[in-house]
Amino acid sequence: MAAAIGMSACAGKAPEKVDTSPLSTAYAPPFICNYVPKAAVEQMTGVRDPLATGSLNPAVKDRPAIGACSIFQNSGDKPSILRITLDTAGSPGQINEQLQDGSKPLPPIVPDGVGYYVKDTNMETRVGSVLVRGKERLGIELVRGVKGRDNEADVVALMKLIAPKLIVGTGTPPPETKD
Repeated sequence: MAAAIGMSACAGKAPEKVDTSPLSTAYAPPFICNYVPKAAVEQMTGVRDPLATGSLNPAVKDRPAIGACSIFQNSGDKPSILRITLDTAGSPGQINEQLQDGSKPLPPIVPDGVGYYVKDTNMETRVGSVLVRGKERLGIELVRGVKGRDNEADVVALMKLIAPKLIVGTGTPPPETKD
């Protein structure tokens, strides 16, 4: 009996409980990279106070939609855990090719937008998604999600949350931006 107690004490702390609730649909500050709600990033990555670099900027007047945002864990080795890109190199043909290759279609998110999402079969928590409207393209790559969460649903939910602001955005940054 004493040996069993001693062994369980050496095994370390109990694993933290995974938050399996759906990703928040609240588009609220604080924001990371101008347009990404920090609370959503924390929930889908399991990282509190992540580090971020870059910015995302929707099209305004003569400037095209462009930007990149990389989000990192905040301690130890700092590999990227989430990447978001916004550019004007998209085409519906790219989406159709991915869908024919087995990717899943995104639900309708923005008018005239088409997209897909796909899970990396070699890495349990890695998921990517791309949404195209005209030439505007928004990509999300969850490099490291939370084991036990529905990472595919998280990527789709984040796309639903930020795409309307970036692809069909007003061009004005939300209040209280945080980089």
